[in-house]
Amino acid sequence: MADSGSWITVAGLVLAFAVLVIVAVRMWRDGSRRRAEHLRERFGPEYDIAVAQYGEGRASEILEERERRVSELPLRSLPPSERAHLSRSWGLTQKRFVDSPQLAVREAYELVLRTLEVRGYQIRDFDQCLADLSVDYGAVVQHLRVAHALDLANSAGRANTEELRQALVHYRVLFEGLLGTPREKIPPASQRYQPVLDHHVSAPR
Repeated sequence: MADSGSWITVAGLVLAFAVLVIVAVRMWRDGSRRRAEHLRERFGPEYDIAVAQYGEGRASEILEERERRVSELPLRSLPPSERAHLSRSWGLTQKRFVDSPQLAVREAYELVLRTLEVRGYQIRDFDQCLADLSVDYGAVVQHLRVAHALDLANSAGRANTEELRQALVHYRVLFEGLLGTPREKIPPASQRYQPVLDHHVSAPR
């Protein structure tokens, strides 16, 4: 009887342990799922980029580390006067595109950097800046990647007029996000994203 009782006790412990393991696994899976959903919602397209680059587990660690880093940055919103000043500067840059597209794109990049800096981002390391931006601007940070690549081609004299126009468009999308322009005051897309080309500048055929 004692042996039978011992076996029952052992079997009970094994069963209890198995139940605990199953519960722990389910909790871990639920936690991982909730974490992935949070990161996907916050980072948008950047989540998929990170997963493709690092794998799901490592991507989650990297993105959470980005969140922690950005939470410690001295980020701030722009007051209306500063936002208006930067917006006027952009308007002048976009007008300059007609006569000097290369200069306009270079100025657009510098204006984006200035806006990043006054918002509190660290701009000395481009890759780190991209990573920091992805936390709150996951939906538009890709525009900076593309624009920067086109800008490098511009600096090397390899960008044509259409590529320069695209660079300006990408910078503008990010600039508007950083500026925090109220939605009702953002001009129509036709006015924002299509720098007008006149007879001074024509896209190569």
